Amino acid sequence: MSAELPPQIQNQIAQLQQVQQQIQALAMQKSQLEVMHKESGMALEELEKLAEDAVVYRNVGELVIKTDKDESIVKLKDRQETVSLRLQSITRQEERLTNRFKQLQEQIKHAMGGTPQAE
Repeated sequence: MSAELPPQIQNQIAQLQQVQQQIQALAMQKSQLEVMHKESGMALEELEKLAEDAVVYRNVGELVIKTDKDESIVKLKDRQETVSLRLQSITRQEERLTNRFKQLQEQIKHAMGGTPQAE
């Protein structure tokens, strides 16, 4: 059937598929970041419960380092803020791609004789 379609429509369909793949990839990244954000929040809650002089260890690469509670809290808050910013960025990208996806769908529908394209 694709051999019957004009090159312009074939190109738009290819773009539509590419945008769809990008949306899916962003959704996976977003999901991973949401898990990281939740884990950081849970770790912060647990740290807040500890006594000020509690012994705290944290992972640094393949090592486990002894640290103090306050330093761990600062590092976790920084991580959580970074993850939040990244989540906001991905959400904006997702919105732009979703709009582009809808636009391409309408263009294809219009080009194939469907409903008129709204401009």
